[in-house]
Amino acid sequence: MKIDPYNNEKSYLNWKEKTKQGIAEISDYNATILLQYLNDMEIGINVGMGTKKGARSFIRLKSLKDKLIFLMKKIKLLYNLDKITEISEKQIHILFSKMLNGEIVKANGKKYIAVRDYIKIFKAFWHWHQKINKKQGKEIQDITVDLDCQQSKPDWVYLDEEQIKRLAENATSKYRALIWFLFDSGIRSPTELINIKVSDFSKDFKELNIRDEISKTFGRRIKLIISSSVIKDYVKNKNISKEDYVFPIVPCVANRYLKRLGKKVFGDSESLAGQRYSELTMYDFRHCSCCYWLPRYKSESALKYRFGWKQSDKIHYYSELLGMRDTISEEDILVDVTKTEIEKEIQRTRSENEILQEQVKTMQLQMVKVMEWTRKAGMELE
Repeated sequence: MKIDPYNNEKSYLNWKEKTKQGIAEISDYNATILLQYLNDMEIGINVGMGTKKGARSFIRLKSLKDKLIFLMKKIKLLYNLDKITEISEKQIHILFSKMLNGEIVKANGKKYIAVRDYIKIFKAFWHWHQKINKKQGKEIQDITVDLDCQQSKPDWVYLDEEQIKRLAENATSKYRALIWFLFDSGIRSPTELINIKVSDFSKDFKELNIRDEISKTFGRRIKLIISSSVIKDYVKNKNISKEDYVFPIVPCVANRYLKRLGKKVFGDSESLAGQRYSELTMYDFRHCSCCYWLPRYKSESALKYRFGWKQSDKIHYYSELLGMRDTISEEDILVDVTKTEIEKEIQRTRSENEILQEQVKTMQLQMVKVMEWTRKAGMELE
């Protein structure tokens, strides 16, 4: 059984049960088309061109539901439209522009950071709207063509290896093990992390099997280079049995602890990745792990396998090349120079040998002639 740390399935199904009495926040038309869209996404039908096929996860369904209801409410507030499908291209651009520049803010007064997530979800919904209408012989204009999904990603907390060490030294035994494990494995947290059992470790805790059923993308077996001994001791000291989960944490509680610890150890200044140390979360360790392993892996495909990525752009997204260094050394240069000199010397020796062989061959021919002359001269004397 896979643990759902945020109870997305239960939350979504409970909400859907309540929708039988209607959705008070939005118009009847919007409620009907929203449920129609979500029902299609539950079974993976009428999905957009070029998008992932198959049924959407409960995490995705909940996100679709929350963000579309938000957009429906904002569209009603800004344009007095009860039908999301009647919004114009200009109107939707203005709405997202207001979110980006801070005219539309969160309930706490802060700007929306990941506006691109709302844009992506609206684009997906609109393409679904086009597709179901096309099946009925109706052509719907694509008003999302010029919407930009490439907004810069949120800031995060960057920690190098020495900072990770300082952080772990100041943590409790439980969180010390968690910190080293997250940094070493680069595992997705909390979704993959919370589902790891003792039985997933092998070779004296030096290898970890991230099972396919708990992964967002694909299962993988990776080596633990830094954290194996820490995890081994942690499991032994806590007397965790083979089929028990290693880190049965509550994500919000773990993140609160890490934020306090980050502020205690590093203060409230900004890290190199733009986020304050006091905002440290488990998610940041995946970024830090990528930065650590990037210069150490010899191939891009091997790095992608470790992190469970299918696309190469994830490498730059997670690392931003922080912590990278020029790894060329004098030894590398000397190796190349020496190799070139050796190749030249071999060629020179080969040429000299060929000349010597020609000289020896000439001398041998001359000796044969001398011996022939000597033999003839001896016969004449007789």
